[in-house]
Amino acid sequence: MRPVTQDDDSAEDIKANGSHKLSSTHLGDAERQDAPRTLCRIAGLSSSDADSGSSVSKQIELEAQNAIKYRTCSWQKTAALLFSEYICLAIMSFPWSYSVLGLVPGLILTVVVAALVLYTSLIVWEFCMRHPEVKDVCSVGQLLYWNSKWAFYITAAMFLLNNTFIQALHVLTFAKYLNTMTNHSLCTVSFSAISAVICFACSLPRTFARLAKLATFSALFTFVSVLLAAIFSGVEPHPAYYNPDPNYTDPVAGTGGGSPIVLAFPAKGTTFVAGLSAFLNISYTFIGQITIPSFIAEMRDPRQFPRALWAVTIAEIALFSVVGAVVYAYTGNQYMTAPAFGSLGNETYKKVAFSFMLPTLIFLGVLYASVSARFLFFCAFGRTRHVREHTLKGWAAWAGILAATWAGAFIIAEVIPFFSDLLSLMSALFDSFFGFIFWGTVYIRMRRAEYGPEFWRRRGMRGVVGLVVNLILIAIGLFFLSAGTYVSVQSIIDGYNSGSFGGPFSCADNGL
Repeated sequence: MRPVTQDDDSAEDIKANGSHKLSSTHLGDAERQDAPRTLCRIAGLSSSDADSGSSVSKQIELEAQNAIKYRTCSWQKTAALLFSEYICLAIMSFPWSYSVLGLVPGLILTVVVAALVLYTSLIVWEFCMRHPEVKDVCSVGQLLYWNSKWAFYITAAMFLLNNTFIQALHVLTFAKYLNTMTNHSLCTVSFSAISAVICFACSLPRTFARLAKLATFSALFTFVSVLLAAIFSGVEPHPAYYNPDPNYTDPVAGTGGGSPIVLAFPAKGTTFVAGLSAFLNISYTFIGQITIPSFIAEMRDPRQFPRALWAVTIAEIALFSVVGAVVYAYTGNQYMTAPAFGSLGNETYKKVAFSFMLPTLIFLGVLYASVSARFLFFCAFGRTRHVREHTLKGWAAWAGILAATWAGAFIIAEVIPFFSDLLSLMSALFDSFFGFIFWGTVYIRMRRAEYGPEFWRRRGMRGVVGLVVNLILIAIGLFFLSAGTYVSVQSIIDGYNSGSFGGPFSCADNGL
């Protein structure tokens, strides 16, 4: 997809040119009753965009005769994609976060972060309703920052790096699974290469509607996996590495023995770096707004997106909190690992629970690869028949883009010895924008376009509260950008000082 070519406008421009709304002539009787009020855009339509059709109805009409149709996702399929993105292996790191923060602050922060992500995701949705021509977060960045081409390209670079690092994480995690199941029967580099090839093959479907079935399968198996982990942690008599002597100290990990210690609040002496790392771990698990514009761009009726969003948010809060609390309660501070599958002492329990996570280990990387490939493919072929039809050149380009992203992910995963810390650093740099700063700014620009420069005065208390809340969101993003970056860099320095980093393309066993 090329950078959108729209002119910035003020509230006065919108009044002159007309506000955007979905045409009621394309809606059924029931849909017409639910039609949204007139939505002011933050940027006016250029003639080229108007001709190409910026309304959802027009987009569906234009691709009606295409062999490949993109506006095909129902809200249920979109919900499946969201579930597969959020209901993932990261759930099993919540017990570790609770062990550092304490159970009470951990549960409170889980609900608060989920609420913030829900709110910002609704802002993303409102923006996409105002600008149906938006295909991905890169176009959002361009429109948000006054139609600047540099904003498009900078956002695109962050977008692609973020997605590639997530793909690399899943290459490593899939290799971890294979090492665990086979007791390290092959070199870890070989397992990583096998993982990348399998993930590439699963990435080949061209539309999100086709991926939705795999997403449903992935989310269901992840739910079973974490549920089994919670049950097994309660059933087995002791967690892994249990030592009955309360005075025992592990010579390597430095952790104690005795019965599992569960704390309501952080242990005395918990450092700022440790506490913030645990908090960022919770936050990064929830932050996924980067994919939402891409999902909405393939919905038949984007107005139904909040249904999918509310469903996944309620499930997230319930599942993350219950699984995190239960596993922590039976494992305690001394025997905690991340992911918490490693805290299961019974090898059979561990392998069974971890095996149900396999679809997600593959699919979540596939989802981010597909989002990246979709963006690059539309950039290269956005207005050609290769997007609309099954052509040899189109499929070769699609497969080539995917192959390049997975090759890059494999190299990143294997070359960088401090990959997990680098992933935290990338999350601090990118999620600060894609999780908070972008959407606080989007809210302010949308309200300014709708009500004028002093929108917060004209809307009364609602306007003041909205402005304050979104300024706080921007401040949170800046905190992630500064403090999160500091914590990540410090962790890398500590790792080098302790000599805990291995070498590139290592064969060392990384199994649980």
